Amino acid sequence: MTWPTASWLLAGVLLNALAQLLLKMGVTPLGPLSVGVDNALPTTLRVLSQWPVLGGLACYVVSVGVWIVGLSRVDVSVAYPMLSLGYVVNSLAAWWLLGETVGPLRAGGVLLILIGVWLVARSA
Repeated sequence: MTWPTASWLLAGVLLNALAQLLLKMGVTPLGPLSVGVDNALPTTLRVLSQWPVLGGLACYVVSVGVWIVGLSRVDVSVAYPMLSLGYVVNSLAAWWLLGETVGPLRAGGVLLILIGVWLVARSA
């Protein structure tokens, strides 16, 4: 895999990971959401009134465009596993920015993901 191709894929992964973090930051102040037929619209409007949620959705839109460029350059069987790097990025960012706990089992899982992604990238 060439560096330009890897860069497109990595940019897509990072935008996707950023989207997840922003969505979490946006809904956390709202508390657990309860959605039913009677409150779906007000709940949706409450969620969409949070700027981090809007930023996260925008990151998703941009990430799709970036990802399409990456897919045009490499097999999907190589590109798709790269999305797993989002787990690594989000685990570290959630620990650093949100104070989430990353225990030994989760850290071990992240390490296995890194090894798997490295193996898939080497196969391209």
